[in-house]
Amino acid sequence: MTLPVLVERDGAVAILRLNRAEKRNALDLTMRAAIASAMQELERDSAVAVIVITGGDSVFAAGADLNLLVDKGAQEVADLDLGQYWAPVAKSQKPVIAAVSGFALGAGCELAMMCDILVADSSARFGQPEARVGIMPGAGGTQRLLRAVGKPVANLMLLTGELLDAERAAQLGLVSELVTEGPALARALVLAHAAAAMPPKALRAIKRAMTLGADQPLDVALALENREFLLLFDTQDKTEGMRAFLDKRPPRYTGN
Repeated sequence: MTLPVLVERDGAVAILRLNRAEKRNALDLTMRAAIASAMQELERDSAVAVIVITGGDSVFAAGADLNLLVDKGAQEVADLDLGQYWAPVAKSQKPVIAAVSGFALGAGCELAMMCDILVADSSARFGQPEARVGIMPGAGGTQRLLRAVGKPVANLMLLTGELLDAERAAQLGLVSELVTEGPALARALVLAHAAAAMPPKALRAIKRAMTLGADQPLDVALALENREFLLLFDTQDKTEGMRAFLDKRPPRYTGN
């Protein structure tokens, strides 16, 4: 039996690979549950500092499996509680990096946008074409896209089903980094190992400040940031990081 996701470890970096190539990684309930379960396990694993989510060379994920939805009414879809499967990705305290090659459409695009860093190569294509099948995005596709690329381009994608190629997505800010040669995963792993070398409490504090402050008035967001900033001065890793810099040596972080 083919597992819907594969998990590999590369030191402190975990790679979660979508593994339903015959269905272009279409996200059925089995795959969604497997992603959630893997993310929860990796969240608990203290040896894992950073998580990379990737697909195949020609497709990241081509959207929801419509067999899951075609015959269901509103209450039946509500009862599925699809949001429960995405919460472990969107709410992870650890840095999560998407490595996108090929198509990231619908729920696949939403999954990529849930990640903290999105690395794409020149083959990547992004889209929210749900309107073509009579629905709309339901896992952040309107709101995260609006915040990433702005209203004019978000409307273009959402109302017409137009796709963004990798270069345009990078220009607009949907993509953190565009890889012009080779697959996205190689560069994503370099970035993941760089993040994994950072003190984990500082990374968690940065994620909290970014997440909680993003939609707050500036003065409220700055207060949140300042609180997280001050709390890090009670960590051993703060002293180690600064002392190592002054001593001109590599830091030895312990997570304390």
